[in-house]
Amino acid sequence: MKKFVSLLLSTILLAGLLSMPAMAVDVKAPSAILMECATGEILMEKNSHEMLHPASVTKVMTLLLLAEALEVGQISWQDTVTTSAFAASKGGSQIFLEEGEQMKLEEMFKSVVIASANDCATALAEHLCGSEEAFVEKMNARAQELGMENTHFVNCTGLDDDPEAKNHLTTAYDIAIMSRELLRHPKVKQYTTVWMDTVRDGAFGLTNTNKLVRFYPGATGLKTGFTAAAGYCLSASAEKEGMELLAVVMHCDTSVNRFESAKALLNYGFAQYALYTPPTNSISPIPITLGTEDSITPVVEGGGPILTEKALKNAITIRTETVENLQAPVEEGQKVGTLTVEAQGKVLREIPLVAGKNVPRLSIWKLWWRLVGKLCMA
Repeated sequence: MKKFVSLLLSTILLAGLLSMPAMAVDVKAPSAILMECATGEILMEKNSHEMLHPASVTKVMTLLLLAEALEVGQISWQDTVTTSAFAASKGGSQIFLEEGEQMKLEEMFKSVVIASANDCATALAEHLCGSEEAFVEKMNARAQELGMENTHFVNCTGLDDDPEAKNHLTTAYDIAIMSRELLRHPKVKQYTTVWMDTVRDGAFGLTNTNKLVRFYPGATGLKTGFTAAAGYCLSASAEKEGMELLAVVMHCDTSVNRFESAKALLNYGFAQYALYTPPTNSISPIPITLGTEDSITPVVEGGGPILTEKALKNAITIRTETVENLQAPVEEGQKVGTLTVEAQGKVLREIPLVAGKNVPRLSIWKLWWRLVGKLCMA
């Protein structure tokens, strides 16, 4: 009986492991994840839901809130931001703001992205919400909206020099979620891809803490972090051949292991996977009976690229099935068929085909005149 129970438990455990995208490459990071940005699909993960201290990778959420506020016009790139005593007191990575010092928002934003400036992050948080406490509430609310279920922020920097910082926790999975959201704002990449720059009219130099920006082809960002409690952390993004990947590593014991782990994940993803966008310009029109239009060409609903193994990309085939005829009225969004994407007998995706607009039924009067017109032409 004991042998049976042991065998059953082993089988359940093995099934659970096989259902997860296990690490296909050896990474030294204790917690890691690899995500494809366009689809959000997870390619690999290792302890990705373990709650850990994120250090300055926290600033991904700080930058996201700022980017969203900029996009809706709540704040402006040309705003003048005044440094409070609280912001000026921040330690760690900084540009040494002085109390009362004023700087354009864009300069401070750039300093956060490139040099991980804690003083600028705090000043910007206060500029947007009035206080860091109010900004942190916004951070946690946004995390919940994004489905970051294992995240709790207590500050906007990731510094752990306060007793409350022991509760400042997140996961590699949650970092990937917010990083993907930040990458939706193209303006941010103007700074995350910069290796060196200056502020204060060239008087103060900035060097990117993310070495992949200089040494990894296609790197697009994103954010490093380090404290004694968090170890070396990194959310790294890169783009090649039209596909962007996110590699998050946490709690590494050295900076070298942080970057090497991220590179290994990115290299694997680019070597093994590709995106495929189904063609939608060859779908035949469908005849409509008694409609104000004679036919309608179906459109794809919820399309977008498909993540596939690189080896299968050239073997992909498309199969389109639509109804033979439609009876008016036809409603916009009405399903009229399916576009099936396959590779070597495996269905990669079934995409609904729908009517792209309303086609009303002919009125009796219009039907009469159409009939008269046909009789006159006979």
